[in-house]
Amino acid sequence: MIYHFIGIKGTGMGALTQFMHDLGYHVQGSDKPDHFFTEDPLREKGITILNFDADNIKEGMTIVQGNAFTDDNVEVKKAKELHLTIYTYQEMLGSFTEKFKSITVAGCHGKTTTSSMLAHVLDHTIGTNYLIGDGTGHSDKKNDHFILEACEWKRHFLAYTPTYAIITNIELDHIDYYKNIDDMVLAYEEYANKALKMVIACGDDPYTDKINYTKPVLFYGLEDKNDVVAKNVVFHNDGTDFDVYIHDELFGHFNLPLFGKHMLMNSLAVITVCYLEKINKDDITKYIHTFKGAKRRFKEKVLGDIIEIDDYAHHPTEVAVTIKGARQKYPDKELVAILMIHTYSRAREFEQEFIDALNLADKAYITDVYMDRKEDCDPYDVHDMIKKCKNAEHISLETTEKLLKHKNAVMLFMSSKEIYVMEEKYEKLLHEQKN
Repeated sequence: MIYHFIGIKGTGMGALTQFMHDLGYHVQGSDKPDHFFTEDPLREKGITILNFDADNIKEGMTIVQGNAFTDDNVEVKKAKELHLTIYTYQEMLGSFTEKFKSITVAGCHGKTTTSSMLAHVLDHTIGTNYLIGDGTGHSDKKNDHFILEACEWKRHFLAYTPTYAIITNIELDHIDYYKNIDDMVLAYEEYANKALKMVIACGDDPYTDKINYTKPVLFYGLEDKNDVVAKNVVFHNDGTDFDVYIHDELFGHFNLPLFGKHMLMNSLAVITVCYLEKINKDDITKYIHTFKGAKRRFKEKVLGDIIEIDDYAHHPTEVAVTIKGARQKYPDKELVAILMIHTYSRAREFEQEFIDALNLADKAYITDVYMDRKEDCDPYDVHDMIKKCKNAEHISLETTEKLLKHKNAVMLFMSSKEIYVMEEKYEKLLHEQKN
């Protein structure tokens, strides 16, 4: 049987395709012809990637339909005409969470980094399968564990059956779906109480306390009230040093080669899982120290006196912590933020929060809002945000040359969408300028 993935270049879809391929399933998929970073590992594994075409859909196929694609898609139409079995991404993934000792990672921020770090440690110790939202997927039939990034959008994470359910934080987002923060907390409550063994939650978060837990829970954070606590924290240019206490007893000292308080918190979730799974403490220390970060999370490139950083930050909280992380590592460089916001609803709802976050940089550039789905709201003009920032201006692909005036700077490109096109043009212009 062939499993055909409609939207195979999506970060989750690409990871799921790799995951099933490694388990021995016959997989292929289709998408737009534009290059996206998630397709590279698919091609390395010899997985067929086609352009959207109704003729791709054949009798006997099973379809996995990406969440970004509606029934108007030509391939979805053809699949329905042929009465093929169609699974959503989360339905297909949910079936696999029941087959393994699954660890799901949910939260408004930090899902990808926490999942990636946990996969790095467990894969080098006891072995694990994993599926991460940066397009990474790996599996081996001999592994008992399965690490999964669990997205809260439209309550998709309720399709999963986790052994451990991690909550990195709860914050209002996806306001095109969630009514308010209380609605979101209820979704996380239902998610948490699906855990078969344990909930692992950030106790410093103001909303994790609002959940009515029916399952055992371990809280982690910086505050002494937590079960797992980071103490003696030192942030420096090479990363973060800290001690971890579990139930008031020293568990170990750790050096994390990542920047910002948010990265420290992510590592605490990982250490908590490893503690529960009785991973050797020296191995935890070793592999926490060798973790290099997830794709599109603070990814650096040195271009002469310019440090280019690519990051998935798309919520104002993520924008703020990413800028702070860059400031921690590069305190003597000009910090330039380039932001592409996804959806009018997010831009409008969090306008002031985006302004406050961007004001942490020395200079900010904002593109027009990226829209790839219909919303029941009016368009948002980013010039309204720009005029309220302390030092911001509009930028587009056609005006990328504006960025060339910055010297000895950190150029921080942030978006969940296709800002990499502007990055590539900037790099080309920079190369031409120097030659």
